[in-house]
Amino acid sequence: MSRPTISVIIPVHNREQYVTEAIKSILAQTCPATEIWAIDDGSTDKSADVIQRFGDRVHYHYQSNSGAATARNTGVELSQGDLLAFLDSDDLWVPEKLALQLAELEKNPDLAMVFGHVRQFCSPDWPTDQRPRITAEVMAGYHVGTLLVRRDAFHQVGPFETQWRVGEFVSWQAKATDMGLPMAMLPEVVMERRLHATNMGRTERTHSQDYLRIVRAALERRRSQAPISEPQP
Repeated sequence: MSRPTISVIIPVHNREQYVTEAIKSILAQTCPATEIWAIDDGSTDKSADVIQRFGDRVHYHYQSNSGAATARNTGVELSQGDLLAFLDSDDLWVPEKLALQLAELEKNPDLAMVFGHVRQFCSPDWPTDQRPRITAEVMAGYHVGTLLVRRDAFHQVGPFETQWRVGEFVSWQAKATDMGLPMAMLPEVVMERRLHATNMGRTERTHSQDYLRIVRAALERRRSQAPISEPQP
């Protein structure tokens, strides 16, 4: 059997200072991706120029600013791989990320998706006196950047919900869990998450209530799906 094809999708919004490193970390994979899609979500800086320097190694697509969820969904629609992976334009993959996860999917054909651990680091360009204290450098990464998912499983869950400015992956993964889709967490670090002054969690503080709404929606969904107990005689 031939190896499954892998599509990698990067949503990009004003990340000219970081997106080169993100793309290079994908190109450096020991198990190469079949295609890379950079979805420019209405950038007003030089992100487009930076991405297009990679030539035909990276497919570039521009859309008006609509949010990361819409950008990822656009990338899914444009891509053709059997497997889907996502990387935010300010984060990095370790070189063995795809190889480790593909091996796990091939070893366990029933798995729908596989995750891995995340190592956090403060970006070198962030002034030392402004950096937060990292309480957990390495952690289990239920994060969009650690995901490798079969395309049919992704569509079974559905696209990322575009009404959320933050937390759309939390909602997607909660749905996948509620559906009982088999997933695995690798013990290895597969992604390095960059902490910097313009992380979405910092710049989108006005939308922080999205997380609470997502949790409430998940609880309501689980209540509606719970079997009704028969009254005891």
